[in-house]
Amino acid sequence: MQDWKTLASGLYDGTFRHMFIDGAWCEAISGQVIEARNPADGRLLATVPRGTDADIDAAVAAARKAFEGPWSKFTPFERQALLLRIADGFEAEWETLCLSDTLDMGMPIQRTLANSRRVLGMLRFYAGQAVAIHGQTIPNSFPGEIYSSTVREPVGVVGAIIPWNAPIAGSIWKIAPAIATGCTVVLKPSEEALLTVLLIARIMQEAGLPDGVLNIVTGLGAEAGAALAAHPGVDKIVFTGSTATGQAIARAATGNLKRVSLELGGKSPVIVCKDADIEKAVPVAAMAVFANSGQICIAGSRLFVAREIHDEFVRRVAEYAAGLKIGHGIETDTDIGPIISARQAERIASYLKIAAHEGAEVLTGGSRAVGPALEGGHFIQPTVFGGVRDEMTIAREEIFGPVISALPFDSIDEVVKRANATPYGLAAGVFSTHLGTAHKLAHRLRAGSVWVNMYHAIDPAVPFGGVKMSGYGREGGTEHLDEYLDTKAIWINAD
Repeated sequence: MQDWKTLASGLYDGTFRHMFIDGAWCEAISGQVIEARNPADGRLLATVPRGTDADIDAAVAAARKAFEGPWSKFTPFERQALLLRIADGFEAEWETLCLSDTLDMGMPIQRTLANSRRVLGMLRFYAGQAVAIHGQTIPNSFPGEIYSSTVREPVGVVGAIIPWNAPIAGSIWKIAPAIATGCTVVLKPSEEALLTVLLIARIMQEAGLPDGVLNIVTGLGAEAGAALAAHPGVDKIVFTGSTATGQAIARAATGNLKRVSLELGGKSPVIVCKDADIEKAVPVAAMAVFANSGQICIAGSRLFVAREIHDEFVRRVAEYAAGLKIGHGIETDTDIGPIISARQAERIASYLKIAAHEGAEVLTGGSRAVGPALEGGHFIQPTVFGGVRDEMTIAREEIFGPVISALPFDSIDEVVKRANATPYGLAAGVFSTHLGTAHKLAHRLRAGSVWVNMYHAIDPAVPFGGVKMSGYGREGGTEHLDEYLDTKAIWINAD
């Protein structure tokens, strides 16, 4: 078994880490820095550059130069080979990457380690897709010998902005399809989790990534992120994060009508029918929210339970929640790690107060988690509320914390209407042993993903994304490549 504490002490020592532009490791033009601190204890991990619009300009120029230069000559086979080398590099350094994520944003180490199949699978899936991009020969109705066909071409320079809750997977979901299609990337990570993406850049560079194909600008969202979204030299923006920020990015993109893909927030329903297998459903429904301390866009935070089994099921979910261990992410038995920042912890705590004021009943949790082992960190108890009504704040707004709102229902038609009565549409869960019920619910729920008798399943070959205010565009599957490609029609008169 790894001694994660010893390894952690040697990974980050509070010193300065450079960002990555045009194949070089550099400081911000302003010389300013941002502190990266461990959310579990407040320890300074490193300082990184505070990039601004000037650094975004430099990164976009590097990406454009690479896109129009040597990178444009890479064949599909060469892009595939590069992605496979990157995958091998990730596999060789997987434990270091996971430890970085755990220190930087708090996800328990056992959870980060368990993501290897998904992340390595993404890299190798997109490697396969790199050699499968093709156009069509299309019969047309013009007289004479007129031939028409299409080719698929890379959209160009991609600006990618990712959140702090899953830096490894979030980065690869943006970078890998860009490499597969021949695009170049300027990536702006969240200021709350800056370090792992720099390790990713180093691994990719060592795998032979040409200069300028990937550029990392660390900085604040209001400075570097806003500049990237509005930059006239960027052809496409891909963003994962809050709905409010996604709306701002969509507005900023109108300057040059750049293409936009948005994966935004959610208030996902989990529906437990009266015929559900309770033993199997309880832990899955609980961890649909409590995984990553509730800091996940697809969290199934509205728990609708058939009235016939409501009391027993919710009681058992609360008992399960009460048994989860809260602690530092590097401890292998930790179930609930820290909240990313003091600000986010305060935001979650405010929702707990509002819920109590509006009449919700705390069945377990309901406050901050404190104790000698948690000093200096930001921890919230896994919380289950009963007595929740649809109009309550905790049942309507995305909390992004370990909070479940339990609500009874009486009929399928009723629960479908209530589950869909939200501006969001990212995900949903259904628990039923009746195939017809499961099918009926899955088809009627307005969500980009619906899981039946499971939750959180994400595979490289399966598209993922939202509807309504949860965004548009898809990541994963062959549809993902379409987001990075333009289609050109070619007409040839052979007469």
